[in-house]
Amino acid sequence: MAYQPVCAQKRTGTDNIYARQNLIAWCIVPFDVKNRGPVERAEMLSKLGFTMLAYDWREKHIPEFDQELDALKKHHIKLQAFWLYSGPNPENDKTLPLILDVLKRHGVKTQIWCMIDGIKDMEKMSQQQKIEAVAKPVSYIADKAAEIGCTVGLYNHGGWYGVPENQLEVINYLKRSNIGIVYNFHHAEGDIARFSTFFPKILPHLMAVNLMGLQNGNPVKVVPIGQGDSEAEMIRVVKASTYRGPIGIINEDTAPDAEVGLMMNMEGLTKILKAQSDTKALETYK
Repeated sequence: MAYQPVCAQKRTGTDNIYARQNLIAWCIVPFDVKNRGPVERAEMLSKLGFTMLAYDWREKHIPEFDQELDALKKHHIKLQAFWLYSGPNPENDKTLPLILDVLKRHGVKTQIWCMIDGIKDMEKMSQQQKIEAVAKPVSYIADKAAEIGCTVGLYNHGGWYGVPENQLEVINYLKRSNIGIVYNFHHAEGDIARFSTFFPKILPHLMAVNLMGLQNGNPVKVVPIGQGDSEAEMIRVVKASTYRGPIGIINEDTAPDAEVGLMMNMEGLTKILKAQSDTKALETYK
């Protein structure tokens, strides 16, 4: 059987990708001055109309993993993704088994948004050696995820690993059917000028697109959606493409209160949608 990308566009997607019900809340767990717990967070997301959460946790949140999944289920919010930061030897990663265990026990099949770091002497390697060095931990994580029906998204966060073309080379090298790409505007400072060139290449593997504002300059500034001068065109390119998956709305540095940050970015998105006459998506925000 020929290798099929995990994220080839599926019939289960939506043409109305910027609709409120297609938004994922992202970067709201450690980036919240109110330090909401699982129940408070689920209630807040439900209040804002979110139906999906990508869970970005820190070590102090590990004891809350079960509570998080229970609260999301109670409020009918889908766990769209679970964050994983790992290194060159994920078999020694103490948190990976915990994540896999809680997902298995709750019967949740989701995406694992994965960042690999800590590989030594990358700058001394050839391109092929870099591909193989990154592929090793990604392969291990993907195989473990596959055992419980989960997929893995390579997450751009700067460096060699964050370059979309490099991620494509890793994916093509491994040819695992459960590996894709999560693309983040808030780590796209060096991608603005060439976005429309490489975006079609990652489309067959794309699992999620997380939006943020980008203000050109030296350096490029990450700002709330609608306050930059570059994200509107990137948002238009995504809309005009064959992408039919979910769209992430992040908080992170937008506002100390996660609820305020999510609202600011949703308001910025609706501003752009109005300018682009996306009336179908705007209807869902009334």
